[in-house]
Amino acid sequence: MTEAPVTPPLQGVKVLDLGQIYNGPYAGFLLAHGGADVVKVEPLDGEALRKRGGGMGVPLSFAALNTNKRGIAINLKADRGKTLLIDLAKQADVLLENFAPGAMDRLGVGADVLMDVNPRLIYASGTGYGLSGPDRDNLAMDLTVQAVGGVMGINGPADGPPLKTGLAICDFLGGVHLYAAITTALYERSVTGQGRLVEVAMQEALYPALASNVAGMLSQGWKQPERRGNRHPTRGSAPYNVYECTDGHIAVICVRDAHWTSLLEVIGRTDAADDPRFATQALRGENEDAVDEIVAPWLRGRSKYEVTQIFKDNRIPAAPVRDLTEVTADPHMHARGMLHDVDHPEMGKIVLPSSPLRFAGSEPPALAPEPGIGEHTETVLADWLGLDAGMVEALKDSNVVG
Repeated sequence: MTEAPVTPPLQGVKVLDLGQIYNGPYAGFLLAHGGADVVKVEPLDGEALRKRGGGMGVPLSFAALNTNKRGIAINLKADRGKTLLIDLAKQADVLLENFAPGAMDRLGVGADVLMDVNPRLIYASGTGYGLSGPDRDNLAMDLTVQAVGGVMGINGPADGPPLKTGLAICDFLGGVHLYAAITTALYERSVTGQGRLVEVAMQEALYPALASNVAGMLSQGWKQPERRGNRHPTRGSAPYNVYECTDGHIAVICVRDAHWTSLLEVIGRTDAADDPRFATQALRGENEDAVDEIVAPWLRGRSKYEVTQIFKDNRIPAAPVRDLTEVTADPHMHARGMLHDVDHPEMGKIVLPSSPLRFAGSEPPALAPEPGIGEHTETVLADWLGLDAGMVEALKDSNVVG
């Protein structure tokens, strides 16, 4: 007997996604891949990330963050456009946005207005620094939040300048937390019947990830620790570094005595097992230079994938440092359905991600391409508001929708 497919966990949830760039759209992406009906609401000329294509079409980043959404274009500077958004919000379970604080209020469609017409609405706001506090109105981009949030102060080599991370860590940590706030509020509403304003500041979502680095201040008399490059931020473990191989680099970390013992056996240095400098993980961390002098020469004469396999066989934590061509071709992530080879109508053959969230019993949804600007305007207005084709055409003629 074949079991009936399990309903996606967010099926039936209606979401208005006014997100732009990365932060808001990623929260909407997670909701869409959880089964929600996510409608991406854009200006008539599209949201800001589209313009990063430089006139060459849709940027890959936009395509990656907006799969499985429907698209509608509304002119929120027109009174009829504002009324239309309010009407849609009456039908919605969630509205998310990551504009600057106060931007939606200035348009006349802020949280107070929308939650007044729909008390069950979850209004979700993603910002750089929050909706309150003295820094509320500071301009926030991933780079600037990395700077003020402490990331750049701890990133990079000790003898070099502060460095940003290579990824948009603040935008995406903020987006993940915004998704968590939304789903938490949806649960609460299932109990109380009432909606709620939820907000996430990127700076605050970032701070817990600094746990090891902030802890490192304690041993420094509560002063800023030095930048440590690829080594452990608190000098608490060794080996903990990135080492040169014949064809690149490999990351190696030994957090248990068993790892260290196995490593010494593999590299033929069991003589170091009785060295008092290496008796515990803490002592190995204090003597990290001596540890690297033992480990590095053996690694330097071998390829990164050869070493990776040897260490895997011996249960030693290690991984090759891969470039993005290797990562996007990763057989493991393709096998799990995280990455998909897609023949995009504009970009040709590309790789797009699915959601990393998995729900047992539910098949991950098929990957639907990102919507064009206002691609589903007619169907969304028909589905949500019951407007017929003539009504939608009149709105188009009035430059209210696109």
